[in-house]
Order: sequence, then structure tokens, then C-alpha cells
Amino acid sequence: MRTPEEEPLLEALPDADKPTDVILGFDPNGDPENPREWPAAYKWAIVSLLACTAFTVTFTCISLVPLAGIIVQELDGTSNPSASALLVTIWELGEAGGPLLIAPLSEVLGRYPVVNACNLLFILATLLAALSQSTNALIGMRALTGLAVATNVLSPAIIGDMFDSDQRGSAMSLIMLAPLIGGAVGPAIGGAIAQTLGWRWVLFIACALAVACEILFLSCFKETYSLAILRRRVKKLQSQGHEPRKNSHRDLKKLWESITRPASVLFGSGVLMTMCAWASVSFSYFYVMSITLAEILQHNYNFTPAASGSAFMAFSIGSFVGVFICNATLDRIYIRLRGDDKTMGKPEYRLPLAIVGAFTLPITVIAYGWIVQLHLPVPLLLLAVATLGLTLLLSYIPVAAYVVDACGLFSASAMTGVIVIRCIVATLLPLTTSPLVERMGYGWGFTFYGTLSLCLAPIPIFLLRYGDKWRQRSEYTRDA
Repeated sequence: MRTPEEEPLLEALPDADKPTDVILGFDPNGDPENPREWPAAYKWAIVSLLACTAFTVTFTCISLVPLAGIIVQELDGTSNPSASALLVTIWELGEAGGPLLIAPLSEVLGRYPVVNACNLLFILATLLAALSQSTNALIGMRALTGLAVATNVLSPAIIGDMFDSDQRGSAMSLIMLAPLIGGAVGPAIGGAIAQTLGWRWVLFIACALAVACEILFLSCFKETYSLAILRRRVKKLQSQGHEPRKNSHRDLKKLWESITRPASVLFGSGVLMTMCAWASVSFSYFYVMSITLAEILQHNYNFTPAASGSAFMAFSIGSFVGVFICNATLDRIYIRLRGDDKTMGKPEYRLPLAIVGAFTLPITVIAYGWIVQLHLPVPLLLLAVATLGLTLLLSYIPVAAYVVDACGLFSASAMTGVIVIRCIVATLLPLTTSPLVERMGYGWGFTFYGTLSLCLAPIPIFLLRYGDKWRQRSEYTRDA
């Protein structure tokens, strides 16, 4: 029986449908081109490079968050809360579109060319954003930078390419740690630079960081996708005597199947759709907090833009704690539930931490709203922000690890589907915040958000209990 990895290789050789044809694969006795067998130091260097890129992406995205109102006022000469919110959330809408092409192309062409092409587009879009002369132009460039972000969807897949299941949790935690650093220093640096050199220099600095990361990618990163590596071997065999089969129609068909695969994987699995609904709503509260915190601090507590930017470090501190907890326990929980038999491991064993995050998040969201409503001291507000960071990471890191474990070869497409829905919700849900607060106030408005999260909180419990059975209904999440 042909495996999904063998199929594309068989199609690449003449008469591949014959049972006597050669099936290429990595040498089980040791293969230097097998990413799973690369030296540990090099694999962790790749993880560190992905983390640096994730830091740069988050720095670029978040550094303008506390400055959104000031930027709109400067560019358009008038205050516009909707435009300020869109300037923040449009990034997520761009990220919703990019993965639809990024992940499929990475499964057709490989990770290396796709990552580098996206990095170059990101650099160009960031530079154009820094030179924008109107709010609409800046919003458009922000959407384009979101569109060009490849690390969010490909980093978990690259980790899955290189690491076994027992080691993925630690690598995934490091990938999640870097954006938190960017989220911590981005608003603080952005606010300070905006008060001295102007907000455009924030983007110039982000562009310089992106250029440095791309130089490292071009010089240090190697292809990790097994199919892309093995296809090179097919071409080498063809150059040694095999005649390549010409079939452009089949190539186009395979590309189309790859482009549509994220939707097929997501909507073909009830488990992924259910998980995605909960994770998307949970993640969107980061942007709900982002578009409200700076305004609250500046208008209710008389903070300067630089000081309000520094307040975002509270979220990152909480997130650091969340990453530390996941790094210390995610793999241990998985191994403990699995036992000594490695064949008994299940993706659902990644979910216990997500359950904790799911039920802590609603309480945190409600507390954030009522602290503002009652004008309680700033330290309490920042404590709520830190707790929000903690609970979001306790939810999102296990979800990413779960998707990689459950979907295997289709993990990039699965992450794409999850990220697209997450980004759409994270773009649209925060736009309801201003009307909701105007009508109900911060207290009851955020109580509404918290109640919504509480209704979705049991989802990881059900998946932990029944997910193994439900996954078998989909070819993309079925156990091999």
C-alpha cells in the first residue's frame, strides 16, 4: 500500500504505477539528508532562527498598536476610532489570506523557497508602510505585511519535519516565546521612538531586523520538508538515465489540490473545526485588549504613549510564564499519559494544559472589564493583562502541538486552515468592542465576551475524552 509520501515520488518516475518501480525514501540505517537525523545543535539553530523571525514579525505588528490613534490623527488630521482599530486588526486579515497560498506552496515546492520569498515580500511591504502618506495606504501595507508572514503557519510544520513527537513541545514553546519578547519590547520601543523620532522610524527599525533575518535564512536554512528532499533524489535519478514524464496538466492539478487542501483538511475534520472555533475566539481577545489598553491608560489614567506602550510588557510577562509552564510540562504530560509504549501516544495528550487555559480565560476577560469600569488601581489592570497572556499561551501552544501531532504530513495545511479562521475572527471580533463598550460599558461588555468564552471552554475537555474516536472519521486526522 502506498503511503502519502510515496505517491508524489511514484508519479515523478516513468511507469510509476507498475509494482516493480522503485520507491524512494530515507535510508532507515541512517541518512544525512533526513531532517529527523540532523545534529541536534543544527536543529535548534533552525528553531532559534524561526524564533528570531517570529520576534521581528511580532515587533512589526505590535509596535504600532499604542500609536494607532496618533498615527491616524497625523495622517488624516482627524480622530477615527474605527480606522485606529482597523489599523491594528487588518494585520490579521492579511494573515488569513497568506497561508492559503504559503502552506500549499511549501508542500509543493518545499519550505526553503517559500519562506525566503515571503520574507522578501515582508521586507518590501514594511518599507512601503513606513513611507505611507495616508491611513488607507498604511492599512493596505499592513495587510500586505500580514499576507507575507510565513513563520506562523510554517514554523510548527518545520518543527514537525525535524523533531519526533516527544521533543516537539519544547521546540514549539521556544517558537512561541520569541513573539512574546517582540510583543513586550515592541510597544515600549514604539512609544518611545514615536515621541522622539516619529512613528515611521519604528517601521524602519522593523525593516532592518527583517533584512538581518533574511540574510540568515538565505545562508543557514536548509530544506526540511521530506517530500521536497526526496523529489530532488527523483530528479537526480532522472538525470542518470530515467526520462521524466511530461505532464503539466497533472502538475497544475497537484498545485490546485495543494491550494484547496487547507479547506479540505479543516472542513473535512469535525475535530479541527471544533478546536478552531474555540481557539479563534480565545486568540481574538489579545486584539480586544490591544485596541483598548492604550486608550484606557491614556484617557483614564493619564499615561503618555511611551508609558502606555511599556504597559504591554505585562501581557508579555504573563505570556513568558505560560511558555515556561508549557516548556516544562507539555512533553512530560504527553509522555506520562502515553506511558512507556511510544506507539500509544495520542495527540489528545497535548490538551490538559489547554483545559486550564480555557476555563481561566473567561474569568480574566470579565475581570479586565470590571477593573476598568470601576476605575480600580493600575496594578490590578496590569495583573489582568498579564493573566490574559498566561491563559492565551496555555491554550494556544497545546493547540498548535495537537494539530501537528494529529495531522502529520498535512500539518502545514491544517495549521493554515486554523490560522485563517483565527485571523478572520481576530480581525472582526475586536471591531465590535467599541460599539459594545459604548452601549454596555466596559464591565458588562467584557462580561458578554467572557460568557462567550465560557460557553466554548468545555471543547478541549470533550476532545480529550472523545477526540481519538472522532479523529478517525477524517482521512486527514486518522491514525496511521
